[in-house]
Amino acid sequence: MVKPVVIFHPSVVEYLDTLGKQLFDNEYFGYRENAVQYIQRMVDYIASHIHLQAAIPAPEYFEKYGSHLKYITYHSTKRTTWYIFFQHPDHRFLIRHITNNHVEGQHIR
Repeated sequence: MVKPVVIFHPSVVEYLDTLGKQLFDNEYFGYRENAVQYIQRMVDYIASHIHLQAAIPAPEYFEKYGSHLKYITYHSTKRTTWYIFFQHPDHRFLIRHITNNHVEGQHIR
């Protein structure tokens, strides 16, 4: 099976970088390395599963991140579900936004 081409929009890369710092600074993780590993596990999951999960059309609320978005989910813990929004042009996956149920979950159907 051909590995999918996954591209992270620069705003998503910046968000993930900031997220790792926030998770450590807000003491969700005791070591910065653990926060980085948490983010890396999500990135690895996206790269290896985005083409395997059934993509769900994104609610209208998320159109501000791009048109014709779809999303998949990633369950990092029992209490946290991440939503990965993407466009799929030309057999590539362009990640446009990442959020979780604690931040924008109320906008997910």
